[in-house]
Amino acid sequence: MEEGLCGRDGKPWRVLEFYSGIGGMRYSLMQAGVNAEVVEAFDINDTANDVYQHNFGHRPFQGNIQTLTAADLDNYKAHAWLLSPPCQPYTRQGLQKHSADARAFSFLKILELIPQTLKPPAMIFVENVVGFETSDTHVKMAEILARSDFITQGFILSPLQFGVPYSRPRYFCLAKRKPLSFQCHLLNNELLQSPSPLFGNYDNAVPHEHYQRQERSDELLQSCQPIERFLEFKTSDDMENSSLVTINDSIHGFEASEKSGDGNGLDCSSEGLNYVPLSLIERWGSAMDIVYPDSRRCCCFTKSYYRYVKGTGSLLATAQSKNKGKTSTLREQCLRYFTPREIANLHSFPEDFQFPEHISLKQRYALLGNSLSIAVVAPLLQYLFAQPS
Repeated sequence: MEEGLCGRDGKPWRVLEFYSGIGGMRYSLMQAGVNAEVVEAFDINDTANDVYQHNFGHRPFQGNIQTLTAADLDNYKAHAWLLSPPCQPYTRQGLQKHSADARAFSFLKILELIPQTLKPPAMIFVENVVGFETSDTHVKMAEILARSDFITQGFILSPLQFGVPYSRPRYFCLAKRKPLSFQCHLLNNELLQSPSPLFGNYDNAVPHEHYQRQERSDELLQSCQPIERFLEFKTSDDMENSSLVTINDSIHGFEASEKSGDGNGLDCSSEGLNYVPLSLIERWGSAMDIVYPDSRRCCCFTKSYYRYVKGTGSLLATAQSKNKGKTSTLREQCLRYFTPREIANLHSFPEDFQFPEHISLKQRYALLGNSLSIAVVAPLLQYLFAQPS
């Protein structure tokens, strides 16, 4: 285990987890191998807290974070604060009100409390959407961290860069309070788009402006596993056979699903899979992102996945023509939604992660859409907690 991952004097690092959601940050901390104790988690979402409690046996504090005081935070004696604040103020689809958005207020309050605490954290980790790094909230965060003796390194990374066929680029800020330091001080105050520094390679850190080009490169996609490895109804024994069944074998079941639907566009087959009804395909087919079991990239799943089909995540084609080379229509491809378990797999959640039975299907999709990629966050946390030898 790297020096620093065991905490000071061999004791666990004391961690506060803000906006804890369904536990993605905590799972990342565990995956990183950091010897840490989450002394408290905070989230205002009752449903998310049900899921968190179900998996960790601890229910997060559900009060308004804005009511916390510096004295409250001092009482936790935490070494690290991990934060994944609301992203809506910074998304391209939103109003982009940044700090003026009410959903940014709680995060701003936490930032303002840092210089007021008698025992400020030694490390801070922030995750948000791409776009946050150009916001006025980011400017305020950088000013407060610098004034409070923190050094920072920023990253924009996607699961694609870690072998996961999932495009979900996110911004990350890693901060350490002096005298703590990062292993490579040349990257301080830089915004990087390469994961190379996380693995001790500091020469291949790529500037931020080249991010989009690299993410789309064929070489990057070929390094990813195929989507079929993440499917719920696919086993390793079946790998030699395509997950795509033939049209003649499946179209009958697809049509039966369409006829038996309740009109809400969320029809289920006898296998428990949710197929996209023909009415939606006819209306929105040109806007759908369609992937196949052998694809090595799918789009980001948002909290609106399953409620809407446009721009909320990829759909999986489950049928192909028996005649090789023949192009099948969208109707013939028997499109279905990814299941919540499959989306959890693409977020790299462990196999033992579960939703309580009372959490509805729509709620599961929404909670996963608000979560994070453990494949990306775990090595970032390992990098943050490691101390130079």
